[in-house]
Amino acid sequence: MIKTVLAVICLTAVSSVSYANISVTEAVQSEYTQKVPKTVIIKTKKFKIRIDQQPNGQYLYQSWPVNGRLTSKPSMIISNGEMIPDGSGGNYYYEFQNEGYTYQVWRNYLTDSAKKAPYTLKVTDPEGQVVASDSGYIVKN
Repeated sequence: MIKTVLAVICLTAVSSVSYANISVTEAVQSEYTQKVPKTVIIKTKKFKIRIDQQPNGQYLYQSWPVNGRLTSKPSMIISNGEMIPDGSGGNYYYEFQNEGYTYQVWRNYLTDSAKKAPYTLKVTDPEGQVVASDSGYIVKN
């Protein structure tokens, strides 16, 4: 009888802990996804970049010269991008592929410096070499 009672108590405790872990994980994921804007416009030294979430859940990258108007035709458009979480602190990045080049736009919530820009653009060539890297600030979020 005592063994049965102990077994029931242990199983109840294990299932409660498992449920609590699932609930916390779901809450963190829900909070995390709420922080990612559907549209963000970033200005770097050379470009204005607009990233929009599309109805299919993927992302669209558009860029203009830094002095270009967002109402004009973009100089580059890349579709089918994705948002990739980076760690548990809320950082993430958008990634796009275009003619062998990879474009990543990083959102830096957690940094080692308060002066660091909230976004970073990084472009790598087909061999994986970084060909461009620039910090950016939010124009519209």
